[in-house]
Amino acid sequence: MKKRIFSTLILWIVVVICFFVIGPDAAVWLLAVLSLGSQYEFYGLLEKMGRRPFKKFGVVLGTVMIIVPYYANLFTDRHVGSVQSAIIAVTIVACCLRILKERKTDERIESLSSTLLGLIYIPFMLSFLVRMIELPAEPAKGLMLVVWLIVIAKFTDVGALLFGKAFGRHPMSPNTSPKKTWEGAIGGCLVSVVLGFALTYFARDYFPMFFTPLWGTLLALPIAVIAIISDLVESMLKRMAEEKDSGSFIPGIGGAFDLTDSLILSAPTGYLLFGLLI
Repeated sequence: MKKRIFSTLILWIVVVICFFVIGPDAAVWLLAVLSLGSQYEFYGLLEKMGRRPFKKFGVVLGTVMIIVPYYANLFTDRHVGSVQSAIIAVTIVACCLRILKERKTDERIESLSSTLLGLIYIPFMLSFLVRMIELPAEPAKGLMLVVWLIVIAKFTDVGALLFGKAFGRHPMSPNTSPKKTWEGAIGGCLVSVVLGFALTYFARDYFPMFFTPLWGTLLALPIAVIAIISDLVESMLKRMAEEKDSGSFIPGIGGAFDLTDSLILSAPTGYLLFGLLI
């Protein structure tokens, strides 16, 4: 627990420095690094299940998927969504060309599907955090939307852990993640709602005008629920691969995938909900 708390504090310090001291560029690169690490570990889990994705090739394309649309929108008149769609199409073409050279005939489609799964599930989904920055006219306020979503998603997990240890009696998914309980999930959702209100109320001048404390409170609950589901999906993958953690370079937490698991489904959900408010 001490290692987890220490690692969490260090990670939040890094987030604060990148998001609020250096600015949007640093935030995008931090997200790209986390995406790269998560995708690499995701491919590692697939390999332990007997799959054969193009690991290095996939993470290079995934990093491009995060960074290029942001800078294309920054320095040209291209809309980030259209650039991202084009990159996804080119990525599929690149993967199809790669299988012709690198894999045995009977493994080609399996390698193609495994590689594309990693690209869609990790960098494509996390790229909605980058797109969130560009939703308001001011990137600094877009960054606050990203911070709000990260806080809600990650502190849902923290709240679930604390409430689960204190009150947990009924397993939520015993075959997938035996330690997760319904009591913990409810506690995590309550924590997220309180934080959703607190952030948008006490820092309301830093958020876009459309994102009021009322919306910060109301939207926290669906984001928290999606974050829990997103975390369970990673637990399923780790159980199938017979691994406790996706990696080991973050003491007390695990790997990059263990860090971003709750954000993967939350990011596009948050982007959609914010977009409906504009």
